[in-house]
Amino acid sequence: MQHDVELLKSKIPLLDYLKRHNWSGCRVGSRHEFVGRCPLHEETQASFYVNAQKNLFYCHGCGRGGDLLRFVQLSLRLNFRDSVAHLKRELHPALFTEGCVLVQAASFYHSQLDRHEEARAYLRKRGVRDEDLISRLLIGYAPGGSLRGYLTEVGSTVDFLAHLGLVDGRGRDSFYRLIVVPCLDSNGNVANLYGRSIDGLPAHRFLPRAKGGLFAWDRVCDSNRIILVEGLFDLMVLWQAGFTHTTCGYGIHLTAAQFAQLCDRSDREVFIVFDSDGNGAGQRAAMHLAHRLRSGGLRAHVVTLPDGHDPNSYFVAGATAADFQACLDQGCRL
Repeated sequence: MQHDVELLKSKIPLLDYLKRHNWSGCRVGSRHEFVGRCPLHEETQASFYVNAQKNLFYCHGCGRGGDLLRFVQLSLRLNFRDSVAHLKRELHPALFTEGCVLVQAASFYHSQLDRHEEARAYLRKRGVRDEDLISRLLIGYAPGGSLRGYLTEVGSTVDFLAHLGLVDGRGRDSFYRLIVVPCLDSNGNVANLYGRSIDGLPAHRFLPRAKGGLFAWDRVCDSNRIILVEGLFDLMVLWQAGFTHTTCGYGIHLTAAQFAQLCDRSDREVFIVFDSDGNGAGQRAAMHLAHRLRSGGLRAHVVTLPDGHDPNSYFVAGATAADFQACLDQGCRL
């Protein structure tokens, strides 16, 4: 922390900071000294002195003085840690946009995965074992209690993290004990985070913001053959098995934007592989979507898996890439 403080003070001269925040002073005495009205209290005569060479201030009116960090603490009524965070945002404002903070959160969660065996055990249980896949999708884990400290340390505020939905009203990690996967928009930017509980409810969680279209669309959009599945764990086992032209819509009901993505090539062929659940909801949704895609000029196939299976459970139960390919080959063309 002390190294950060000294670096910030060297990168942000006190006089420059004051001028950016509408303080004006006149040169007085040596060429390094300036005087103006104190921004920390009301006064009619200038008594606030700044030594630009030493990066120090002192007010003869209120008796307060110190360096840049002390001024931030006094002027904004912040504690030491929040003052450091404020100056980091002043120095690198582009790093604290919503998108950048989501990237930082996803990277932090990814770094936690190998530190928690319960997370690794859950991935193994769901059939996800390929290290390259885990790295490529930036799969991570939220152990709880540490994201807030990490992101505020690098300059975010608790209020901003709450605005994004990363922490709740008490500052606690919203993705506690969830496997976390970043959702990318069509340009490959992190648009949202998906969380899957390893041991309880709610089973699924997203941040309260748009999900960003079909998952990893920038990686599959050039293909004229697309496999569409419901969930991310379905996608993971298929990518792992070599079916990397797979995407998902986070459920059986596509948004208008997701549907438009599928239809952006007239020569595209879509294989819809939804859950073969007992109530038939997945297959009915697949049939409905296939008709819509056909109306849009595409070729569409509804792929049926053995009863009770989705792609993830099918592979966990021992299916091979050849088994799944046979299901694709038997798909019902509409």
